Amino acid sequence: MKAARLYEYNKPLVIEEVPNPVITDPTDVIIKVAGAGVCHTDLHLIEGVWAETLETELPHIIGHENAGWVHEVGSAVTDFKVGDPVILHPVSSCGKCLSCRAGEDMHCEKLKFSGLTVDGGYAEYLKTSERALIKLPDIVDPADVAPFADAGITAYRAVRKAAPLAMPGTKVVMIGMGGLGHIGVQIMRELGNADIITVDRDEARLNATLELGASNAVKADHNMIPNIKTLTEDKGPDIIIDFVGSDQTHADSMKMLRKGGHYFVVGYGGTVNVPSLNIINNEYSIVGSLVGNYNELYELMVLFGRGKVKLHSTKFPFDQVNEVLQLLHEGKINGRAILVP
Repeated sequence: MKAARLYEYNKPLVIEEVPNPVITDPTDVIIKVAGAGVCHTDLHLIEGVWAETLETELPHIIGHENAGWVHEVGSAVTDFKVGDPVILHPVSSCGKCLSCRAGEDMHCEKLKFSGLTVDGGYAEYLKTSERALIKLPDIVDPADVAPFADAGITAYRAVRKAAPLAMPGTKVVMIGMGGLGHIGVQIMRELGNADIITVDRDEARLNATLELGASNAVKADHNMIPNIKTLTEDKGPDIIIDFVGSDQTHADSMKMLRKGGHYFVVGYGGTVNVPSLNIINNEYSIVGSLVGNYNELYELMVLFGRGKVKLHSTKFPFDQVNEVLQLLHEGKINGRAILVP
């Protein structure tokens, strides 16, 4: 099969022929990839940010936002058959550890994370487990929903945590209206009751959020904090969901968060620096949020099926993988990019 592999950090991926994945466990499933989402985490993998954490052996096939069709099944697979359209939760979990039994499979003690700890979907075929699959309606092209497998459930999990706090009359600021942010706005519109204020540098992205459910859109410039203060009656937002996670967005968030407010950190790369006295005196809650679990992907796909959540995406031929990654690095991808083998 054709695959794009990372041979060396900070170097382009190499497109080459490699052996097809094979079934080695009775619950294994081989997927014919219809589409693989291109994510900032892929950039971080290429940059070596995860090298020590994951200890991933190179060469490695990245790609953790995947959807396609069942191509081959192991002897113990009972709920899926060849040809079924599916979206893949990025984690193949054991189902036995306490995290799995609690439904938090992304914290599985023996997880296999497609594209991070094991080969992913920047290829024609991908091996996963039956536990990771969610069947799609026959009318859905799997390539159209691939980014929901990570970007979608990452946004969904953060908003789901925040939604019980987003009561009528509260203000939520959502920072970064790219691939995750535009999904997050729609989910907050469905699950919460707060007024939504979106923040981004790009005016086109901001204007789009007003059609997705945002009450106000604020450009990320030197007037951002004063403008948000005005929109929140000088009290600051009750909730901030940060899909960027830079030093700048961390600092700005802590300057404008209301007393007793909640700051959800989704994007990463920066460092949150807050004196402990400030946290205590203002009763700030700073909450990290990882990729969503299997049930959250299921719930998100239900919302998608009802037409409540739309995905803004652009498809690219698989051979353009390095060009697409460069566009993403330069901030020139609106919504999500999808590679089609």
